[in-house]
Amino acid sequence: MSGALLSTVRDLARRRARRRRNLTVAEGVRLVEEILDAAASVRGVVTAPMLQASDRGTALKARLAKLDVAQVEVSDMDLIQLADTEHPQGVILVVEPPAWELGDIQVAPRRPVLVVDGVQDPGNVGALCRTAHGLGAAGVLALPGSAELFAPKALRGSMGALFRLPALRCDDEVLVEWLEKQGVELWLSDSQGTPVPDVEGSTGMVALVVGNEGAGARQALKEHATQLIGVPLVAKAESLNVAVAAGILLYEVVHGR
Repeated sequence: MSGALLSTVRDLARRRARRRRNLTVAEGVRLVEEILDAAASVRGVVTAPMLQASDRGTALKARLAKLDVAQVEVSDMDLIQLADTEHPQGVILVVEPPAWELGDIQVAPRRPVLVVDGVQDPGNVGALCRTAHGLGAAGVLALPGSAELFAPKALRGSMGALFRLPALRCDDEVLVEWLEKQGVELWLSDSQGTPVPDVEGSTGMVALVVGNEGAGARQALKEHATQLIGVPLVAKAESLNVAVAAGILLYEVVHGR
């Protein structure tokens, strides 16, 4: 069993394997704690002695030992070779991503959905999900060209938010049809956009689109947008990181200007 679990962890380093198995891996004490708190479906646990270098790690190992799943302990060196991170903390979790559906996203006034368009860095995608969850968004929709939501790096960036906030992939046509049925306005972040208007002047039901830091959101979405919004910057300032910009815009949509 231990050999099979280690083979699974190695296999899940590949995106194709994650899709085929409908599994992913999570590393780090805090992320694993968050996943356990969210009652996610854990399929396996790999630990190493380094996990017990702190009281928090020792407590986590005791908690993991109570799970009725395949578990194996390896040497610190073996875990370092298995890990995706440069400085692993002695624990790797094999976990099943939640099966979110569009119906799980309940948009309401001042409770927008965040639409991620072509953001290719998985760390940024994870940070966007963490930001959306922290600011009270209804969910996250990732359009084609965006990084895999449940890639290990995206999971770390989300710090567990992907197990609490509905997040799923969809294409443009599905998005537009769903927004029309729900009566949700499409507000698109753009470098030439104006400051966020007061949602009281609209339906209050908003989908906020953020795009690739270089190219921005795709032109096809602009045709459906009712607002082009942005964060005013000082002269000659570089564009903001996409997660930072999304945080500012989401805050203004949720709490008002």
